Amino acid sequence: MASEIQNELNRWSTIDGTIADGVHERAVRIYFEDTDFSGVVYHAAYLKFMERGRSDFMRCLKLSHGALAENGMAFGVAHMDIRFRAGASIDDLLLVRSVIVEFSGARAVFQQSVLRDDITLVEAKVTVALIRDGRPQRLPADIQTLFRTVCRSQ
Repeated sequence: MASEIQNELNRWSTIDGTIADGVHERAVRIYFEDTDFSGVVYHAAYLKFMERGRSDFMRCLKLSHGALAENGMAFGVAHMDIRFRAGASIDDLLLVRSVIVEFSGARAVFQQSVLRDDITLVEAKVTVALIRDGRPQRLPADIQTLFRTVCRSQ
């Protein structure tokens, strides 16, 4: 079953990005609203870009936030380590790269980077927790199976 899921993921390509060999990539265009008074991307905008990367990664796994919400569940950020290396400007086309590097219990750890061409602008390690009714919820078996097919270290 895992190889069937992986084959499906390798073919997946939409506006939500692509997954190949466990790596999700999604393009982001920089608009005026993403910049600060100096014309450089405001630091908090990168958090939005990475959130979209994680959300679209899960969407490409056919794991929608809407379906989770119908069951009273959501993923929330529990911890983030982030490093800003360089800036981006209006009209730049960036690539958000996301990889699940670990998961267990109620959490998953993503390694994410935002690149322009081959230059890493921002990199982060983001831990998300599955929450139900305001409390951590163990990852259901079906989600563990999906994560196992793309996780880069398990």
